[in-house]
This record gives sequence, structure tokens and C-alpha cells, in this order.
Amino acid sequence: MRARCAKRFRPTLDPQPPTHRASAVSTERASAFAPFRVRSFRFQWPADVATSWAFEMEVIILAWYILVETQSVFLLTVFASLQYIGTLIAPMFGVAGDRIGHRVLVAGMRAVYAACALTLMTLAFTGLLTPMRVLVVATVMGLVRPSDIGMRAALVAESMPPGQLVGAMGIQRTTLDSARIAGALSGAGLVALLGMGPAYVVVTLLYMTSIFLTLKARGPRAQTPAASARAPARPSPWRELKEGIAYVWNAPLLLAVMCLAFLLNMTTFPMMNNLLPYVAKEVYGADQKTLGYMVASAASGALVTSVFLSRVAHRVRPGRVATAGCIAWYAALLAFAWAPTPWIGIPLLVLAGCAQSVSQVPMHAILLRNSDERFRGRIMGIRMLAIYGNVPGLLLFGPVVAALGFPATATLYCVVGVTLALAMMFRWRAQFWRRDAPANKR
Repeated sequence: MRARCAKRFRPTLDPQPPTHRASAVSTERASAFAPFRVRSFRFQWPADVATSWAFEMEVIILAWYILVETQSVFLLTVFASLQYIGTLIAPMFGVAGDRIGHRVLVAGMRAVYAACALTLMTLAFTGLLTPMRVLVVATVMGLVRPSDIGMRAALVAESMPPGQLVGAMGIQRTTLDSARIAGALSGAGLVALLGMGPAYVVVTLLYMTSIFLTLKARGPRAQTPAASARAPARPSPWRELKEGIAYVWNAPLLLAVMCLAFLLNMTTFPMMNNLLPYVAKEVYGADQKTLGYMVASAASGALVTSVFLSRVAHRVRPGRVATAGCIAWYAALLAFAWAPTPWIGIPLLVLAGCAQSVSQVPMHAILLRNSDERFRGRIMGIRMLAIYGNVPGLLLFGPVVAALGFPATATLYCVVGVTLALAMMFRWRAQFWRRDAPANKR
């Protein structure tokens, strides 16, 4: 079966139709806000902002609650890991998106988030909230949430001309980065000022707003996928998934991006996202406000860099930029690991956030620009499998921190990560690094 799929679905290096090439004129590339000329994007961007803000508020609120109520860094890492358990079924979300349309799928996923937030809000107001119940709701959220980023990227690609795709990914990235700023500061502030119940009223309203705006995000190409419209009979979901896996496996460039993404999720994201509450409370001896500043500082660097990349997207070579961003990211995190105070660590988190955007924005654009549109949902679903790297990364981090301390553990992660990243770049240098490589098309 694999051989037949590989033969039939061997990817091309330049899947862009001529009409799209013609549409990528210099006047479109000159504006950082050219993607907003597309009607669908004008609705999708604020919908993604609302969702991302609610995500980040929940992470700060619940992580601090778990740590304070249980005094256990292990349960904190368990809570963080539960948010990624859905990565194992993320490819099936991609299959569903290719079948029913990504707009409908994304709206349905956000309805699940709203239902979970409403449950936690009710428990908080009635005084029935406990760490165990938080973990149960986090499990439900974790089944769906890992697929959100990939499906929203596929939804953008449905209506965006390829010449604007890198710029659109840069603007799309601002939804995550602005959320880490606003969500971190408002999440910690609202709980400290009003309590969990009122804070979750805000979270629930954000999710409901995102559902409404997502349903309005209908572009000229945001219809039932063309491939399924032409097909006389639809194959089974499992066969479609196998075809998507074979497509990625036989495309060295796509495979390289997937492997690098898994490594980054295992070695960098635990420190950047889920373990900052531990660093704030146990390493710096600080409170929620300092935690909010730490999260917001990393997001500020990422936000500024994302906007910058959206402006210069047509001038950069994505493969080389992504490689440089990965190395810089590890360097900034290594310095942060040994920062003795938050006022030294916060500027280093800003630099780490800048490097994060430099690596992540081009990687998403490489995947979408070098893949057949029939497979975009499945490719982004498979890409979300890389998020599963967070789970072993987090679960290993907790016991190692207890044995070695945070600075030594973070150093170990950075050294192993940068070594493996360089080995990957050498292995796939023909696809990822060389000037004429497919990843470096402008």
C-alpha cells in the first residue's frame, strides 16, 4: 500500500498554479497588510486572536491554580502534558478538514473550547472546582486544542495567493504572540483582582466570539475541497490518512520540517511555555505579576519579529532564516537558564521570543508553499503530531529538575537540541539550506 501511495502521490517541488504566480505582484508584496485584502482573512484573523487570547488566559490561570493548590511541579507538568494528548489524533482532524471544509471544522473545535470554559466557570462560581476536575477538563481540551494552529493555517492557505503566504503566516503568528502578552497579563490580573469565576466569564465570551467570526470567514476558495468534488467516490478516512503520510514521507523537504518541529517542541517549548510558572515561583521566588511579565516579554519579542517578517517576507530565504532562528533560540534559552533574577531573565526571554518567530513563521510557510492543496489539511494535521514532542519533553523535565536543578536541566536540553538540529540541517541540506533549495524560494 505504501509503495502505491508513494508512487501516486509523489510531491512536486513547485505546486503553485500559474494563476497564483501571476497574482503575486510586487505591489501586493510591498504591503505588510496585503493579506487583509482577502475577505476571509479579515474575519479569520480576529477570530484567531480571540481564541488565542482565551488559550493563554486559561494556561496562566489553571497552571498557577494547580501549582498553588498542589505544591507539585510534577502535577504542573502533568497538566501541561494533558494539553497535547490530542496530537495523536491531529492527522484525523486534517482528514476531516479536507472532507468537510476547514472553516466548519475550526468552528466546531472552538465550540468545544467554549463548552469546557463554561464548565470551569460554573465549577468556580459554585465552589466545586478542584485540581482533579481541572485535570479532567484539561484532558477534554487537550484532545482538540493541538489541532487548532494547523487547521487555522490550512484555512488561511485556502484563500491566500502563494505570493502572500509567508506574509500572511507572519501576521497569523501575531495572533499567538499578542495573546501571550494580553492573555498572560490579563489572566493573572483578573484572577488576582476578581477570582477565577469572573475571569472565566471573559474566557467563555472570547471563545463564543471566535465561533461567530470563524463562521463568517468564507473566502472564494473556502469551499468543499476541489479534489473531493471531482472524486466519484470518497475513499475511507484511514486511506486518506495513509495517503497523506506517504505524501510527507516521500517529500524530503516536508519530512525535514516535521522532524525539526518535533525536536523544537520537545526541547524548547517546555521552557518557553509550560514551565515558566515553576521558574517564577521556585527559581525567582516571585508572584503572578512577575509570571505575567515573563510570559509577556517572550511574546513581545515574538510579536515584533512576526510583524517584521510579514513586511520583508518576499526578501528572505525561508529555509536559511528558519535554521538561523533555531540556533538563536537555543542560545537565548541557554542564557535564560542561568539568569539569577527575573530582571535579567526577562530581556533574555524577549530575545528567545524573537528567535522563536524567526524559526516558526518560515517553517509553516515552507510546508504550505511546497505541498499540494489537496493534502494541506492532512499535512498540517501531521505537522501537529510534532507538538507531541512536548509530552516527553515535559515529563522528563520534571524529574530531572528535581535531581539537577533548573539551570543544569535547561542546559542539557539546549545542548542536545542544538546538536540534533545541526545534524538534521546537514542531513537535509540539499532541501533546506542551499541557496537554490526548494525551501529557499522567495
